[in-house]
Amino acid sequence: MNQYPLWKYLLILAVVVVGIVYALPNLYGEDPALQISPLRGAVVNDTTEQRVRDALRDTGLTFTSLERSEQRLTIRFADTETQLKARDLLSEELGDQYVVALTLLPATPAWLAALGAAPMYLGLDLRGGVHFLMEVDMETAIRQAEERYVSDLRATLRGEKIRYLGIARMAGGGIEIKFRDAAERDRAHDLIAREYRGLVRRKVDRDGGYYLEVTLSDEEIRETKKFALQQNITTLRKRVNELGVAEPVIQQQGDNRIVVQLPGVQDPARAKEILGATATLEFRMADETADIEEALAGRVPVGTRLYRQRDGQPILLKKRIIVTGDQIIDAASGIDQQTGSPAVFITLDSKGARRMAETTRENLGKPMAVVFIETKTQTKMVDGEKVKTTRTVQEVINVATIRDQFSKRFQITGLSNTEEARNLALLLRAGALAAPIEIVEERTVGPSLGQENIEQGFRSVVIGFVLVLVFMAFWYRVFGLIADLALTLNLVLLIALLSMLQATLTLPGIAGIVLTVGMAVDANVLIFERIREELRNGNSPQASIQAGYSKALSTIADANITTLIAAVVLYSFGTGPIKGFAVTLSLGILTSMFTAIMGTRAVVNLLYGGRRLKSLPI
Repeated sequence: MNQYPLWKYLLILAVVVVGIVYALPNLYGEDPALQISPLRGAVVNDTTEQRVRDALRDTGLTFTSLERSEQRLTIRFADTETQLKARDLLSEELGDQYVVALTLLPATPAWLAALGAAPMYLGLDLRGGVHFLMEVDMETAIRQAEERYVSDLRATLRGEKIRYLGIARMAGGGIEIKFRDAAERDRAHDLIAREYRGLVRRKVDRDGGYYLEVTLSDEEIRETKKFALQQNITTLRKRVNELGVAEPVIQQQGDNRIVVQLPGVQDPARAKEILGATATLEFRMADETADIEEALAGRVPVGTRLYRQRDGQPILLKKRIIVTGDQIIDAASGIDQQTGSPAVFITLDSKGARRMAETTRENLGKPMAVVFIETKTQTKMVDGEKVKTTRTVQEVINVATIRDQFSKRFQITGLSNTEEARNLALLLRAGALAAPIEIVEERTVGPSLGQENIEQGFRSVVIGFVLVLVFMAFWYRVFGLIADLALTLNLVLLIALLSMLQATLTLPGIAGIVLTVGMAVDANVLIFERIREELRNGNSPQASIQAGYSKALSTIADANITTLIAAVVLYSFGTGPIKGFAVTLSLGILTSMFTAIMGTRAVVNLLYGGRRLKSLPI
């Protein structure tokens, strides 16, 4: 009686060994490090590595290791002070061709890393993760709104057959429309007043011409800025979801800033590149009739624009845009089956599909180009003052002859590598930013009171754990010590599960662990009290052990299932910290069921099973 078959002992032993192995990485801590990743067109090669080594050596900055993968350099340091100095040095040395980002990398030994063991993440309320403070370029948002109004006003005036000589944005802001006579201007004034209530109109006569100056009203400016901020927050959320970050914080700060906190991020260089990118696409027809030499001399034909391809070759494209990135509803990276080169597979919305179908049907045999547009914002110190510069890069990544009519689904090629294809697909899938953003503050976060939070959280777990151990040992003697062993194993398995799932541990998560410690012995208390009751009723020790475990099982299951249901509801309807609490509570219930029922039963069977006993130390 009270003996397990061999396979059950081996199963429990295997679970214990796996749990210990995957919980171990949490004891080794983290190393401050830098990650250097190339932007488009740049590469990480022997030359890059040597530049980094020479720059660090010449300034006396020591590092513990330097590792190079296909698209990244990772440099580990002994302390954060050296890490910060190296970041400033290498950012200046490498320029804007590379992203130099701070990070914390696990100091897990190689033999554990080879087994896939990694520590669990710590949330920003403890330690670890990346903090970005981003500023939305509201001037660009207003300029983009005015440019949209230029197109809309042009179409409206033509639709009403109102003649005008020209329409364009003014240098200081606003839109200027020139008319041949005052009558046409008055007609346009009344039409705009009726159709565009968010615009302010002013008639101006100068140099013998009749002008109508149109500016955005204060209310329209406020709405434009509000929309740009909210749209950027939405887009950033989509991009963070694509990055797979657990429990991110993305929220508005003031009128033009966004706080992004990414707990447990292990690839901040890519996060920085993806979050700050303003990449989009435009599809335009190529102009084969114009003289490229004339355009290079400064005489660009009306209705066309001069662009450069990736190899530097000039090309003339028509100003009329067929489809923009805003009309892309899905994008996936892959490989072109015919050429074997990286490709992005595009899906358009109904409006974009209709425009693409019309264009390709009418232009069979003619070339169409894909223009990649990216806005970069940098802040540099000039004469002791911060000067912000914005630069827009436009290049033609693909020119292809239209062979057949297509509309909703198609692919683009001409990308440098699969990494660029993945990044471009991610950006298009998540949507374009409504206005460029600049990362004005970036740091790997150890927030205020972070270390104190860790110490207090750890102390609370230890105190609760020790008090439970002492009580169980005092009240149930040897059986209490067995329960203590199971409780210790429960903590190890819980930490191992959190590590294997790469969960983010926050303060509420620690609260869930503390609660699990208290609840984990509930099952053993029920079992041990049942054994005591059976002994008092005159049953033999072996029969009492058997009855204690079998009869208490239904009560234990009921109590834990109801708690598990509550944890599932918390996870389903809660957000952020509440989800963290629910995860640790749920996992704690599962591990405590295993250790309290199977674990303690295995130890009791080993110690007392199959023996003649007169009494039990309980």
